[in-house]
Amino acid sequence: MNQIKKLLIVGFVWPEPKSSAAGGRMMQLISIFKENGFEITFASAAQDSDFMVDLSEFEVIKKSIELNSSSFDDFVAELNPDVVLFDRFMVEEQFGWRVVEKCPNAIRILDTEDLHCLRTARQKAFKENRAFELQDLLSEEVAKREIASILRCDLSLIISEFEMNILKEVFKINEDLLFYLPFLVDEMNEEDLLQLPSFENRNDFVFIGNFLHEPNWNTVQYLKEAIWPTIKKDFPEAVLKVYGAYPSQKVLQLHQPKNGFFIMGRVEDANEIVKNAKVVLAPIRFGAGLKGKLLEAMQCGTPSATTSVGSEAMHDGLPWNGFIEDNPAEFAKKAIELYQNENLWKEAQKSGIAIINKCYQKSNYSNELISLVNSLLIDSKSHRLHNFMGNLLQHHAFKSTMYMSKWIEAKNK
Repeated sequence: MNQIKKLLIVGFVWPEPKSSAAGGRMMQLISIFKENGFEITFASAAQDSDFMVDLSEFEVIKKSIELNSSSFDDFVAELNPDVVLFDRFMVEEQFGWRVVEKCPNAIRILDTEDLHCLRTARQKAFKENRAFELQDLLSEEVAKREIASILRCDLSLIISEFEMNILKEVFKINEDLLFYLPFLVDEMNEEDLLQLPSFENRNDFVFIGNFLHEPNWNTVQYLKEAIWPTIKKDFPEAVLKVYGAYPSQKVLQLHQPKNGFFIMGRVEDANEIVKNAKVVLAPIRFGAGLKGKLLEAMQCGTPSATTSVGSEAMHDGLPWNGFIEDNPAEFAKKAIELYQNENLWKEAQKSGIAIINKCYQKSNYSNELISLVNSLLIDSKSHRLHNFMGNLLQHHAFKSTMYMSKWIEAKNK
Protein backbone atom coordinates (compact mmCIF):
# COMPACT_ATOMS: atom_id res chain seq x y z
CA MET A 1 0.00 0.00 0.00
CA ASN A 2 1.30 3.48 -0.80
CA GLN A 3 2.35 5.61 2.17
CA ILE A 4 0.11 8.40 0.89
CA LYS A 5 -3.22 6.85 0.03
CA LYS A 6 -4.97 8.03 -3.12
CA LEU A 7 -8.70 8.61 -3.34
CA LEU A 8 -10.41 9.09 -6.68
CA ILE A 9 -13.92 10.55 -6.49
CA VAL A 10 -15.94 10.13 -9.67
CA GLY A 11 -18.62 12.80 -9.47
CA PHE A 12 -22.03 12.94 -11.10
CA VAL A 13 -21.62 16.73 -11.08
CA TRP A 14 -18.99 19.15 -9.78
CA PRO A 15 -19.77 20.00 -6.13
CA GLU A 16 -21.99 23.06 -5.58
CA PRO A 17 -22.35 23.29 -1.78
CA LYS A 18 -24.22 26.60 -2.06
CA SER A 19 -26.77 25.10 -4.47
CA SER A 20 -27.71 21.79 -2.86
CA ALA A 21 -27.37 19.57 0.19
CA ALA A 22 -25.73 16.98 -2.08
CA GLY A 23 -22.93 19.45 -2.80
CA GLY A 24 -22.48 20.06 0.92
CA ARG A 25 -22.44 16.31 1.58
CA MET A 26 -19.67 15.81 -0.99
CA MET A 27 -17.54 18.53 0.61
CA GLN A 28 -18.00 16.81 4.00
CA LEU A 29 -16.68 13.57 2.50
CA ILE A 30 -13.72 15.38 0.96
CA SER A 31 -12.97 16.95 4.34
CA ILE A 32 -13.01 13.57 6.15
CA PHE A 33 -10.61 11.91 3.71
CA LYS A 34 -8.38 14.99 3.50
CA GLU A 35 -8.06 15.15 7.30
CA ASN A 36 -6.94 11.52 7.24
CA GLY A 37 -4.09 12.05 4.81
CA PHE A 38 -5.64 10.99 1.50
CA GLU A 39 -4.49 12.61 -1.72
CA ILE A 40 -7.75 13.35 -3.56
CA THR A 41 -8.56 13.60 -7.26
CA PHE A 42 -12.10 14.59 -8.24
CA ALA A 43 -13.11 13.55 -11.76
CA SER A 44 -16.40 14.23 -13.54
CA ALA A 45 -17.87 14.11 -17.04
CA ALA A 46 -20.16 17.04 -16.14
CA GLN A 47 -19.81 20.49 -17.66
CA ASP A 48 -18.22 23.17 -15.49
CA SER A 49 -20.79 25.40 -13.80
CA ASP A 50 -20.66 29.00 -12.60
CA PHE A 51 -21.42 27.89 -9.05
CA MET A 52 -19.12 24.90 -8.58
CA VAL A 53 -16.58 25.04 -5.79
CA ASP A 54 -12.91 25.72 -6.58
CA LEU A 55 -11.49 22.31 -5.68
CA SER A 56 -7.90 23.60 -5.72
CA GLU A 57 -8.71 25.65 -2.60
CA PHE A 58 -9.18 22.32 -0.81
CA GLU A 59 -6.03 20.80 -2.33
CA VAL A 60 -8.13 18.50 -4.51
CA ILE A 61 -7.00 17.77 -8.07
CA LYS A 62 -9.72 18.40 -10.69
CA LYS A 63 -9.93 16.14 -13.75
CA SER A 64 -12.48 16.25 -16.59
CA ILE A 65 -13.33 12.83 -18.02
CA GLU A 66 -15.51 11.53 -20.84
CA LEU A 67 -18.40 9.08 -20.86
CA ASN A 68 -18.00 5.91 -22.96
CA SER A 69 -14.35 6.58 -23.64
CA SER A 70 -11.28 4.41 -23.11
CA SER A 71 -9.40 7.61 -22.18
CA PHE A 72 -10.75 7.01 -18.65
CA ASP A 73 -9.02 3.61 -18.62
CA ASP A 74 -5.65 5.23 -19.27
CA PHE A 75 -6.31 7.93 -16.69
CA VAL A 76 -7.36 5.58 -13.88
CA ALA A 77 -4.57 3.08 -14.60
CA GLU A 78 -1.96 5.85 -14.38
CA LEU A 79 -3.49 7.35 -11.21
CA ASN A 80 -3.78 3.86 -9.65
CA PRO A 81 -5.99 4.96 -6.72
CA ASP A 82 -6.27 2.99 -3.49
CA VAL A 83 -9.92 3.96 -3.10
CA VAL A 84 -12.53 5.00 -5.67
CA LEU A 85 -15.71 6.70 -4.49
CA PHE A 86 -18.64 6.82 -6.93
CA ASP A 87 -21.08 9.70 -6.51
CA ARG A 88 -24.48 7.99 -7.06
CA PHE A 89 -25.21 4.62 -8.64
CA MET A 90 -25.43 5.96 -12.21
CA VAL A 91 -21.74 6.90 -12.01
CA GLU A 92 -20.80 3.43 -10.74
CA GLU A 93 -22.71 1.88 -13.67
CA GLN A 94 -20.76 4.01 -16.11
CA PHE A 95 -17.25 3.78 -14.66
CA GLY A 96 -17.27 0.90 -12.13
CA TRP A 97 -16.39 -1.83 -14.63
CA ARG A 98 -13.49 0.25 -15.95
CA VAL A 99 -12.11 0.63 -12.42
CA VAL A 100 -12.44 -3.15 -11.86
CA GLU A 101 -10.61 -3.86 -15.10
CA LYS A 102 -7.74 -1.40 -14.64
CA CYS A 103 -7.43 -1.17 -10.82
CA PRO A 104 -8.85 -4.44 -9.46
CA ASN A 105 -7.37 -3.90 -6.00
CA ALA A 106 -8.88 -0.44 -5.48
CA ILE A 107 -11.59 -0.31 -2.81
CA ARG A 108 -14.87 0.75 -4.42
CA ILE A 109 -17.24 2.91 -2.35
CA LEU A 110 -20.68 4.11 -3.44
CA ASP A 111 -22.17 7.27 -1.97
CA THR A 112 -25.86 6.74 -2.66
CA GLU A 113 -26.76 10.38 -1.68
CA ASP A 114 -30.24 8.98 -1.02
CA LEU A 115 -32.04 5.90 -2.29
CA HIS A 116 -33.15 6.96 -5.75
CA CYS A 117 -35.53 4.00 -5.96
CA LEU A 118 -37.32 5.16 -2.79
CA ARG A 119 -37.72 8.69 -4.13
CA THR A 120 -38.92 7.39 -7.51
CA ALA A 121 -41.40 4.91 -6.02
CA ARG A 122 -42.83 7.54 -3.66
CA GLN A 123 -43.20 10.02 -6.51
CA LYS A 124 -44.97 7.41 -8.62
CA ALA A 125 -47.39 6.55 -5.78
CA PHE A 126 -48.03 10.26 -5.22
CA LYS A 127 -48.88 10.81 -8.89
CA GLU A 128 -51.19 7.79 -8.79
CA ASN A 129 -52.92 9.34 -5.77
CA ARG A 130 -52.29 6.39 -3.48
CA ALA A 131 -50.25 5.64 -0.37
CA PHE A 132 -46.67 4.47 -0.90
CA GLU A 133 -45.93 0.92 0.33
CA LEU A 134 -42.52 -0.65 0.81
CA GLN A 135 -43.42 -3.46 -1.59
CA ASP A 136 -43.60 -0.81 -4.36
CA LEU A 137 -39.81 -0.84 -4.27
CA LEU A 138 -39.63 -4.46 -5.43
CA SER A 139 -41.20 -3.66 -8.80
CA GLU A 140 -39.31 -0.39 -9.27
CA GLU A 141 -36.97 -0.54 -12.28
CA VAL A 142 -34.51 1.91 -10.70
CA ALA A 143 -34.27 -0.36 -7.64
CA LYS A 144 -32.84 -3.21 -9.72
CA ARG A 145 -30.06 -0.97 -11.01
CA GLU A 146 -29.39 0.73 -7.69
CA ILE A 147 -29.30 -2.46 -5.60
CA ALA A 148 -27.02 -4.10 -8.18
CA SER A 149 -24.66 -1.12 -7.87
CA ILE A 150 -24.65 -1.41 -4.06
CA LEU A 151 -23.87 -5.13 -4.28
CA ARG A 152 -21.01 -4.56 -6.73
CA CYS A 153 -19.26 -2.12 -4.40
CA ASP A 154 -17.20 -2.96 -1.33
CA LEU A 155 -19.05 -0.38 0.77
CA SER A 156 -22.02 1.94 0.31
CA LEU A 157 -22.58 5.12 2.34
CA ILE A 158 -26.23 5.42 3.41
CA ILE A 159 -27.49 8.79 4.64
CA SER A 160 -30.71 7.69 6.36
CA GLU A 161 -31.42 5.03 8.99
CA PHE A 162 -34.81 4.46 7.36
CA GLU A 163 -32.97 3.60 4.13
CA MET A 164 -30.53 1.38 6.03
CA ASN A 165 -33.51 -0.61 7.28
CA ILE A 166 -35.01 -0.85 3.78
CA LEU A 167 -31.75 -2.19 2.38
CA LYS A 168 -31.39 -4.78 5.13
CA GLU A 169 -35.02 -5.85 5.51
CA VAL A 170 -36.60 -5.36 2.07
CA PHE A 171 -33.59 -6.05 -0.16
CA LYS A 172 -31.71 -8.34 2.28
CA ILE A 173 -28.37 -6.57 1.78
CA ASN A 174 -25.54 -7.81 4.00
CA GLU A 175 -24.85 -5.21 6.71
CA ASP A 176 -21.10 -5.49 6.04
CA LEU A 177 -21.65 -3.70 2.72
CA LEU A 178 -23.37 -0.68 4.32
CA PHE A 179 -22.20 2.25 6.43
CA TYR A 180 -24.62 4.76 7.93
CA LEU A 181 -23.25 8.28 7.38
CA PRO A 182 -25.68 11.17 7.92
CA PHE A 183 -24.91 14.86 7.36
CA LEU A 184 -22.12 15.95 9.71
CA VAL A 185 -22.10 19.32 11.48
CA ASP A 186 -20.50 21.03 14.48
CA GLU A 187 -21.85 20.64 17.99
CA MET A 188 -24.02 23.48 19.30
CA ASN A 189 -25.14 24.73 22.71
CA GLU A 190 -27.67 27.24 23.96
CA GLU A 191 -24.96 29.91 24.14
CA ASP A 192 -24.70 29.67 20.35
CA LEU A 193 -28.35 30.74 20.10
CA LEU A 194 -27.47 34.06 21.74
CA GLN A 195 -25.18 34.83 18.79
CA LEU A 196 -28.09 34.42 16.35
CA PRO A 197 -30.85 36.96 15.58
CA SER A 198 -33.53 36.95 18.29
CA PHE A 199 -37.25 36.20 17.88
CA GLU A 200 -38.17 39.90 17.63
CA ASN A 201 -35.43 40.60 15.09
CA ARG A 202 -36.56 37.96 12.62
CA ASN A 203 -39.21 38.15 9.91
CA ASP A 204 -40.98 36.04 7.31
CA PHE A 205 -41.58 32.43 6.49
CA VAL A 206 -39.01 30.96 4.08
CA PHE A 207 -38.58 27.92 1.90
CA ILE A 208 -35.21 27.06 0.36
CA GLY A 209 -34.26 24.28 -2.07
CA ASN A 210 -32.59 23.48 -5.40
CA PHE A 211 -35.28 23.43 -8.12
CA LEU A 212 -33.53 20.79 -10.19
CA HIS A 213 -34.83 18.47 -7.46
CA GLU A 214 -38.46 17.51 -8.25
CA PRO A 215 -39.63 17.21 -4.58
CA ASN A 216 -38.68 20.88 -4.03
CA TRP A 217 -40.76 22.10 -6.96
CA ASN A 218 -43.69 20.00 -5.80
CA THR A 219 -43.36 21.42 -2.26
CA VAL A 220 -43.55 25.00 -3.51
CA GLN A 221 -46.60 24.17 -5.63
CA TYR A 222 -48.26 22.60 -2.60
CA LEU A 223 -47.44 25.62 -0.44
CA LYS A 224 -48.90 27.99 -3.01
CA GLU A 225 -52.09 26.05 -3.68
CA ALA A 226 -53.02 24.27 -0.44
CA ILE A 227 -51.31 25.96 2.51
CA TRP A 228 -50.50 29.60 1.82
CA PRO A 229 -54.13 30.67 1.18
CA THR A 230 -55.08 29.46 4.68
CA ILE A 231 -52.07 31.12 6.31
CA LYS A 232 -52.77 34.37 4.48
CA LYS A 233 -56.46 34.31 5.42
CA ASP A 234 -55.76 33.91 9.14
CA PHE A 235 -52.54 35.96 9.19
CA PRO A 236 -52.95 38.68 6.51
CA GLU A 237 -49.52 40.31 7.03
CA ALA A 238 -47.66 37.00 6.51
CA VAL A 239 -44.88 36.88 3.91
CA LEU A 240 -43.29 33.78 2.38
CA LYS A 241 -39.98 34.07 0.53
CA VAL A 242 -38.98 31.13 -1.67
CA TYR A 243 -35.27 30.73 -2.39
CA GLY A 244 -33.44 28.15 -4.47
CA ALA A 245 -30.95 27.55 -7.25
CA TYR A 246 -32.06 26.92 -10.84
CA PRO A 247 -35.69 28.11 -10.69
CA SER A 248 -37.53 27.32 -13.94
CA GLN A 249 -40.14 29.52 -15.60
CA LYS A 250 -42.95 27.53 -13.95
CA VAL A 251 -41.41 28.36 -10.54
CA LEU A 252 -40.99 32.05 -11.37
CA GLN A 253 -44.64 32.25 -12.46
CA LEU A 254 -45.70 31.60 -8.86
CA HIS A 255 -44.29 35.00 -7.80
CA GLN A 256 -47.21 36.97 -6.36
CA PRO A 257 -46.05 39.90 -4.19
CA LYS A 258 -49.55 41.26 -3.56
CA ASN A 259 -50.35 37.92 -1.90
CA GLY A 260 -47.14 37.89 0.13
CA PHE A 261 -45.69 35.03 -1.96
CA PHE A 262 -42.21 35.94 -3.28
CA ILE A 263 -40.02 33.82 -5.57
CA MET A 264 -36.51 35.08 -4.75
CA GLY A 265 -34.38 32.59 -6.73
CA ARG A 266 -30.73 31.78 -6.02
CA VAL A 267 -29.06 33.25 -2.96
CA GLU A 268 -25.32 33.57 -2.36
CA ASP A 269 -25.48 32.75 1.36
CA ALA A 270 -28.45 30.55 2.32
CA ASN A 271 -27.30 30.54 5.93
CA GLU A 272 -27.74 34.30 6.17
CA ILE A 273 -31.28 34.08 4.79
CA VAL A 274 -32.38 31.24 7.06
CA LYS A 275 -30.97 32.70 10.28
CA ASN A 276 -32.88 35.95 9.71
CA ALA A 277 -36.14 34.16 8.93
CA LYS A 278 -38.64 33.31 11.66
CA VAL A 279 -39.92 29.94 10.41
CA VAL A 280 -38.88 27.52 7.63
CA LEU A 281 -41.81 25.89 5.81
CA ALA A 282 -41.12 22.53 4.16
CA PRO A 283 -44.32 20.49 3.55
CA ILE A 284 -42.48 17.82 1.55
CA ARG A 285 -44.76 15.13 0.08
CA PHE A 286 -42.28 12.71 -1.45
CA GLY A 287 -38.55 12.20 -1.48
CA ALA A 288 -35.80 10.24 0.23
CA GLY A 289 -32.64 10.69 2.27
CA LEU A 290 -32.21 13.49 4.81
CA LYS A 291 -33.36 17.05 4.17
CA GLY A 292 -30.40 19.42 4.28
CA LYS A 293 -32.69 22.46 4.44
CA LEU A 294 -34.16 21.22 7.75
CA LEU A 295 -30.78 20.54 9.34
CA GLU A 296 -29.64 23.98 8.15
CA ALA A 297 -32.70 25.51 9.85
CA MET A 298 -31.67 23.88 13.16
CA GLN A 299 -28.12 25.24 12.80
CA CYS A 300 -29.53 28.71 12.19
CA GLY A 301 -31.81 28.50 15.22
CA THR A 302 -34.83 28.69 12.94
CA PRO A 303 -37.82 26.48 13.82
CA SER A 304 -39.32 24.51 10.95
CA ALA A 305 -42.68 23.12 9.93
CA THR A 306 -42.53 19.94 7.88
CA THR A 307 -44.25 16.61 7.13
CA SER A 308 -43.57 13.03 8.17
CA VAL A 309 -41.65 12.51 4.89
CA GLY A 310 -39.64 15.69 5.53
CA SER A 311 -38.64 14.69 9.05
CA GLU A 312 -38.08 11.01 8.23
CA ALA A 313 -35.02 9.55 9.99
CA MET A 314 -33.87 13.03 11.01
CA HIS A 315 -34.52 13.28 14.76
CA ASP A 316 -34.23 9.82 16.32
CA GLY A 317 -37.47 10.23 18.26
CA LEU A 318 -36.49 13.58 19.82
CA PRO A 319 -39.04 16.45 19.78
CA TRP A 320 -38.92 18.24 16.42
CA ASN A 321 -37.65 21.81 16.22
CA GLY A 322 -41.14 23.04 15.34
CA PHE A 323 -43.77 20.58 14.25
CA ILE A 324 -44.53 17.68 11.91
CA GLU A 325 -47.95 17.76 10.22
CA ASP A 326 -49.33 16.12 7.06
CA ASN A 327 -52.77 17.76 6.99
CA PRO A 328 -52.58 21.07 5.06
CA ALA A 329 -55.16 22.92 7.20
CA GLU A 330 -53.44 21.85 10.43
CA PHE A 331 -50.06 22.64 8.89
CA ALA A 332 -51.18 26.23 8.19
CA LYS A 333 -52.64 26.64 11.68
CA LYS A 334 -49.51 25.36 13.44
CA ALA A 335 -47.22 27.41 11.19
CA ILE A 336 -48.95 30.59 12.34
CA GLU A 337 -48.76 29.53 15.98
CA LEU A 338 -45.05 28.75 15.69
CA TYR A 339 -44.47 32.14 14.04
CA GLN A 340 -46.41 34.14 16.67
CA ASN A 341 -45.77 32.30 19.95
CA GLU A 342 -42.34 33.29 21.27
CA ASN A 343 -42.20 30.63 24.01
CA LEU A 344 -43.12 27.87 21.55
CA TRP A 345 -40.57 29.24 19.08
CA LYS A 346 -37.75 29.24 21.65
CA GLU A 347 -38.55 25.69 22.77
CA ALA A 348 -38.40 24.63 19.12
CA GLN A 349 -34.93 26.22 18.81
CA LYS A 350 -33.66 24.19 21.78
CA SER A 351 -35.11 21.01 20.30
CA GLY A 352 -33.07 21.68 17.14
CA ILE A 353 -29.86 21.85 19.16
CA ALA A 354 -30.67 18.57 20.91
CA ILE A 355 -31.22 16.88 17.51
CA ILE A 356 -27.95 18.26 16.09
CA ASN A 357 -25.91 17.08 19.05
CA LYS A 358 -27.42 13.59 19.15
CA CYS A 359 -27.70 12.78 15.44
CA TYR A 360 -25.14 14.71 13.39
CA GLN A 361 -21.79 14.84 15.20
CA LYS A 362 -18.82 14.31 12.89
CA SER A 363 -16.75 12.63 15.63
CA ASN A 364 -19.37 9.89 15.94
CA TYR A 365 -18.89 8.73 12.34
CA SER A 366 -15.73 9.99 10.58
CA ASN A 367 -13.17 7.93 12.55
CA GLU A 368 -15.25 4.77 12.13
CA LEU A 369 -15.52 5.35 8.37
CA ILE A 370 -11.77 5.78 7.93
CA SER A 371 -11.09 2.76 10.15
CA LEU A 372 -13.43 0.67 7.98
CA VAL A 373 -11.81 1.89 4.76
CA ASN A 374 -8.35 1.10 6.14
CA SER A 375 -9.43 -2.41 7.12
CA LEU A 376 -10.76 -2.95 3.58
CA LEU A 377 -7.44 -1.75 2.18
CA ILE A 378 -5.64 -4.32 4.32
CA ASP A 379 -7.92 -7.26 3.49
CA SER A 380 -10.35 -6.66 0.64
CA LYS A 381 -9.97 -10.25 -0.55
CA SER A 382 -11.79 -11.75 2.44
CA HIS A 383 -14.48 -9.04 2.32
CA ARG A 384 -15.16 -9.69 -1.37
CA LEU A 385 -15.13 -13.45 -0.90
CA HIS A 386 -18.19 -13.13 1.35
CA ASN A 387 -20.05 -10.98 -1.19
CA PHE A 388 -20.95 -13.70 -3.70
CA MET A 389 -23.96 -11.82 -5.14
CA GLY A 390 -21.74 -8.81 -5.74
CA ASN A 391 -19.17 -10.97 -7.52
CA LEU A 392 -21.90 -12.54 -9.62
CA LEU A 393 -23.29 -9.15 -10.63
CA GLN A 394 -19.81 -7.81 -11.27
CA HIS A 395 -19.17 -10.69 -13.64
CA HIS A 396 -22.37 -10.26 -15.67
CA ALA A 397 -22.72 -6.47 -15.49
CA PHE A 398 -19.06 -6.14 -16.39
CA LYS A 399 -19.69 -7.92 -19.67
CA SER A 400 -22.96 -6.22 -20.67
CA THR A 401 -21.98 -2.69 -19.61
CA MET A 402 -18.51 -3.05 -21.05
CA TYR A 403 -19.71 -4.11 -24.51
CA MET A 404 -22.46 -1.47 -24.59
CA SER A 405 -19.94 1.23 -23.70
CA LYS A 406 -17.42 -0.01 -26.25
CA TRP A 407 -20.16 -0.06 -28.91
CA ILE A 408 -21.12 3.56 -28.08
CA GLU A 409 -17.47 4.60 -28.19
CA ALA A 410 -16.96 2.93 -31.58
CA LYS A 411 -20.18 4.48 -32.89
CA ASN A 412 -19.03 7.95 -31.77
CA LYS A 413 -15.74 7.77 -33.67
